[in-house]
Amino acid sequence: VELKMFDYNLKDGEISTGTTIMAVTFDGGVILGADSRTSTGSYVANRVSDKIVPIHDFVWACRSGSAADTQAVTDIVKYHIKAHSTELGRLPRVKTCANLMRLVCYNNKDRMQAGMICGGWDPYDGGQVYEIPLGGTLMRQKFAIGGSGSTYIYGLVDELYREGMSKEECKEFVKNAISHAMARDGSSGGVIRLVVIDQTGIEKEVVLGNQLPFMP
Repeated sequence: VELKMFDYNLKDGEISTGTTIMAVTFDGGVILGADSRTSTGSYVANRVSDKIVPIHDFVWACRSGSAADTQAVTDIVKYHIKAHSTELGRLPRVKTCANLMRLVCYNNKDRMQAGMICGGWDPYDGGQVYEIPLGGTLMRQKFAIGGSGSTYIYGLVDELYREGMSKEECKEFVKNAISHAMARDGSSGGVIRLVVIDQTGIEKEVVLGNQLPFMP
């Protein structure tokens, strides 16, 4: 059977990140997580891509949807937030970064496919997670999931999440949820990448494919 790009609602040559992305807040910071599979239809174009990208020193974003569209969104937001931060002479608010992201996504919602999660820490409101799904809505959440793999784990995360979890408990929560999504979703796979953000800085971690907490 010949697979055509429009079968996946993509333009010719467009790459989908067909994804599982996630973020959760803990007392004093946030944890962002994602799988690493980039797919073109049923073909895996990149098995170790990085879907968690920096926006500013303490603000990062998870990308899902069209790889080109989400890269364009993050590049635009990075440009404007850098100028904004320089002009003010202080760290930007996470909410400002998320709102800029929302603005770009909403104003171009009929021309692109981008589902984003913006997470980070600032000295004004601490750790925060904002979800910007397809269409450009902006919602602050205690935790957020997105991408094609997220549809398989809504029941799991609702059951496992509880308020007041420690940093280590949140790490395990994210690893467990994403590994379950990777096992069920053909467009999610590879390794799990984690980014932990708090007032001390950024901490990155990779969980290799043979070390996942849940495997099919």
